[in-house]
Amino acid sequence: MSRTRTLDTPGRMQGAAPEFLVPPETLDAVSPSGDRGGMIIGSGPQGEPLGTSILRPQPTRMVTVGGLYLARQIALRAMATGAWVVVATGRPAAWKVLEQAAGETPDGQQVPLAQIRRLTPFDLPRSTEDAPLLVIHDGGAVPQELFPPRSAWQTTMYVLPYLHPQVGNGPAASTAELVLLQRLPLNQAELAGRIWYLQPPQIQQLTMLSDDGAIALGNMVWTPIQLVTNKREQEILGPVRRGD
Repeated sequence: MSRTRTLDTPGRMQGAAPEFLVPPETLDAVSPSGDRGGMIIGSGPQGEPLGTSILRPQPTRMVTVGGLYLARQIALRAMATGAWVVVATGRPAAWKVLEQAAGETPDGQQVPLAQIRRLTPFDLPRSTEDAPLLVIHDGGAVPQELFPPRSAWQTTMYVLPYLHPQVGNGPAASTAELVLLQRLPLNQAELAGRIWYLQPPQIQQLTMLSDDGAIALGNMVWTPIQLVTNKREQEILGPVRRGD
């Protein structure tokens, strides 16, 4: 067993699984995870698994910036931890893979782990420790606060296709406990620097990430990540990539 590095830091991102143990071959599973809300989101410079508590006993916000692949991979892995996943989106066809991945019951009914809904307010399932909730808001580069996290074990993830100047004025970016950034063009990397107070070398690094690279950004956290996929995820999502 090898110890997994985690992205959790004191004061922020402390979750139900702040640290957990996994063997390296765990990365071959569809959704490597730790206890409850902990999940592996990629590997570090030495190939070590990197994990974080996506679903936590506090209301939580997170943001992905870049391609749809990363957001859908996180959704699949959250489902595998036993979480409910609700997607509010203007492009439902892009998320149908979640419903297909959830499978069917013996009587042919869709397993209700994933719900794909329109971008309008609606009542959310109740989130609990045994049934945490990931709400995915796929509403463009300047999302509205339709589903702010209000209860324990609810995480709202905002899927931003790119950084818009207005996003820094809203709670999606300014109050997120975790931000996952894929490669950005220079003007957007400079905007990221203004939003999250990045240093010039960090801004430059954002422009040079590979297609399977990402940066995990949080309180006192700046962690390069290599996104890792496996055979089952490739069957569902295709290869790791930057873009939709």
